[in-house]
Amino acid sequence: MQKRLACLVLALVLIVGGIAGAERAAEQIIRFNIGAEPETLDPAKSTGVPEARIELNVFEGLTRLDENDMPQPAIAESWEISEDGLRYVFHLRKSQWSNGDPVTAHDFEYAWKRALAPETASQYAYQLFYIKNGEAYNAGEITDPSLVGVRALDDYTLEVELEAPTAYFLSLAAFPTLMPVNRKVVEADPEGWFLKPETYVGNGPFKVTKWVHNSYLELEKNPLYWDADSVILDKLVATTIESEDTELVMFETGQLDITNTVSRPEIPRLEREGLLKVIPNLGTYYYIFNCEVEPLNDPRVRKALSMAIDREAITEYVTRAGEIPAFAFVPPGIPDAEPGKDFREVGGDLIEENVEKAKALLAEAGYPDGKGFPTLNILYNTMDMHKAIAEVIQEFWKKNLNIDVRLMNQEWGVYLNSRDEGDFEIARAGWIGDYVDPMTFMDMHVKDGGNNDSNWSDPEHDRLIQLAKSSNDPAVRMQAMHEAEAILMDQLPVMPIYYYVEAFLEKDYVKDVIYSSLGFIDFKYAWVAKH
Repeated sequence: MQKRLACLVLALVLIVGGIAGAERAAEQIIRFNIGAEPETLDPAKSTGVPEARIELNVFEGLTRLDENDMPQPAIAESWEISEDGLRYVFHLRKSQWSNGDPVTAHDFEYAWKRALAPETASQYAYQLFYIKNGEAYNAGEITDPSLVGVRALDDYTLEVELEAPTAYFLSLAAFPTLMPVNRKVVEADPEGWFLKPETYVGNGPFKVTKWVHNSYLELEKNPLYWDADSVILDKLVATTIESEDTELVMFETGQLDITNTVSRPEIPRLEREGLLKVIPNLGTYYYIFNCEVEPLNDPRVRKALSMAIDREAITEYVTRAGEIPAFAFVPPGIPDAEPGKDFREVGGDLIEENVEKAKALLAEAGYPDGKGFPTLNILYNTMDMHKAIAEVIQEFWKKNLNIDVRLMNQEWGVYLNSRDEGDFEIARAGWIGDYVDPMTFMDMHVKDGGNNDSNWSDPEHDRLIQLAKSSNDPAVRMQAMHEAEAILMDQLPVMPIYYYVEAFLEKDYVKDVIYSSLGFIDFKYAWVAKH
């Protein structure tokens, strides 16, 4: 009851407070850029931020994250948790799909089991491994879906059984992979239902009404949304522009109200003009080494490459928005077991930069002064900043190790597929946390993990991750993850470069958009002031 009340109060503060401070514009439309054409808008299969920024406004899960990334009641208006933390019972409010069908507990059961089904091939299926028998079902060890620990007790009651207590499960319940889908709609066109506005049926505050592929999507207010009275905007226009320069021109000429990022050379000017917005982001920018490709299968080579770059130079002269050089994988901003302590602060730096050690390691691996080292490719998705970072790293490796690399860019969807198929040698990557716990950065590296694109594995690392997942003791959990991260950073299948901040531009007449440190953008309470 308290959580439900807090959600209602938040809505009133945002709406009434906003109205009191400024007059609404006649046209309630916000134009924002998501930075790429979505690879897929099927919540069971999507993995990227561009996709999530659409899905989180078209769908709604059992919970919804507030401005502090705390879960609040959404489709579930209340719930009970057993004393041992293993059983959740969610009580759903009466709500509708955008086509008028009722949203029921059966929709959640279907969606979660569909994401877990091996034939769905969801890279994010592991987000549901917390559910009893979820991992076994995904692995094909059991084939009876009724054994998976999620079941509709009736139309508006959902029971969930977990493998182990999971402190962040209510936050996970707000994540796209756990969104409900309309079974009738999905089964009518399993491979295409999410591509056409007329069949892209959601249950959130907005609905997709137009999709001009490789250009933009239009979302309109969903009048059948259970809390439609709180939604002020009439329309959202989401562009899929990858060029930072084009994006900036569109912002400055009034064609965009919110950008996806900022052209880095323009940051000093935009900061002087008061247009730049920078907010914390729980994420890490890094490079992936394909550990099945020679010579990257040798940890000495991976360490040498990591030691031979200057992260501070990258953040100061290339990214330029206040990013923090990364010397471990898990970013700052996640609480540790001891109250008031940060996981990164406790864990400290786990890698170093040292050109002389890098040269020695490369020589030890059989490549003295870079001799005989093959020319490798750095793969990145098309964006000016990714190119600039790759060029600087290319220079560092040439200057410090006397090795050559080629740069190769691909469009977002092609790039994601190349990574997923292992068709790369070194690839740019970024990971934004799915919830506020180190596990969101750690379990992606387990053997055969859906997002483990490095093809690296270590049995002790995986044992520690399993220990952290199965324990309800915060001290045991955090210590296990610190030890697992130390193994990860000793083997270096991934090379951390910097910790993200979210740098973007927003018109001053755009009000009450919620920007999450997890990379999500929530327009439910947003509105446009008269200007």
